[in-house]
Amino acid sequence: GEAIRVLVTGAAGQIAYSLLYSIAKGDVFGKDQPLILVLLDITPMMTVLEGVVMELQDCALPLLREVVPTDKEEVAFKDLDIAILVGSMPRREGMERKDLLKANVKIFKCQGAALDKYAKKTVKVVVVGNPANTNCLIASKSAPSIPKENFSCLTRLDHNRAKSQIALKLGVTANDVKNVIIWGNHSSTQYPDVNHAKVNMKGKEVGVYEAIKDDSWLKGDFILTVQQRGAAVIKARKLSSAMSAAKAICDHIRDIWFGTPAGEFVSMGVISDGNSYGVPEDLLYSFPVVIKDKAWKFVEGLPINDFSREKMDLTAKELSEEKETAVEFLSSA
Repeated sequence: GEAIRVLVTGAAGQIAYSLLYSIAKGDVFGKDQPLILVLLDITPMMTVLEGVVMELQDCALPLLREVVPTDKEEVAFKDLDIAILVGSMPRREGMERKDLLKANVKIFKCQGAALDKYAKKTVKVVVVGNPANTNCLIASKSAPSIPKENFSCLTRLDHNRAKSQIALKLGVTANDVKNVIIWGNHSSTQYPDVNHAKVNMKGKEVGVYEAIKDDSWLKGDFILTVQQRGAAVIKARKLSSAMSAAKAICDHIRDIWFGTPAGEFVSMGVISDGNSYGVPEDLLYSFPVVIKDKAWKFVEGLPINDFSREKMDLTAKELSEEKETAVEFLSSA
């Protein structure tokens, strides 16, 4: 078969180190899909990247046709089928979110423009680098010839965290839990919603609220744990989530490629245009979606209670403010 071209940015970093092996061995695009992996990083990281290339070669993987390490955008973004934008400016100690936004607007404006100029118009773009939602919006705005729907950002890690917290509480496997939702921003304002989630208990599907019978936990500690899980990992490991982030990226992209299972939906940051949940247009907001033939659709008609409404509006407000700041920087970038 024809090889697909897959770009990973920030390819010398620790998320990529967990991610590249999974992609190259066929966990994402299937066991019979040959790949060309294009690895982009900044010039000072090129030596490290050479080591990553050697390791990929030494894995002796049958699907991997070619590995292209580069620090040049015209090489990295050419003829891509999929772009996984992991690299971003990380938040340093004492850095305001605003400073972080400014640095990243520049990066994602350039990468959006490079996608526009060099990539296939059918390219799927997944933004992982934080602040992921706003970085994704900026990349999309900087690539006007690529459909907005082709851009998504990763909230699957939060989705997986929510699933596993419910599973742990009930003593079931994460596979027994489905249809949790992450609404909004990939930040501590995100809203993990289990009002529509189901759990398989001894062969019977039960609503999560009914199964857990502890509303104060579900409305309190559960939400906080998911919202603050990233910080908890950093505190314990002194490094941010890499293994779990890589697994979530694989889940996210496999669902784009092969579609979501019948009766299940997943969470993805996508453009809010045309949603029926009262989220303002032109935001990159996490919604429940179903995917078929590489195209996503909003899950429609879920009833939203007052508790949920308030949380959904709060995270939308944060995203609107981030967008305003980013667009200001964009015009001066």
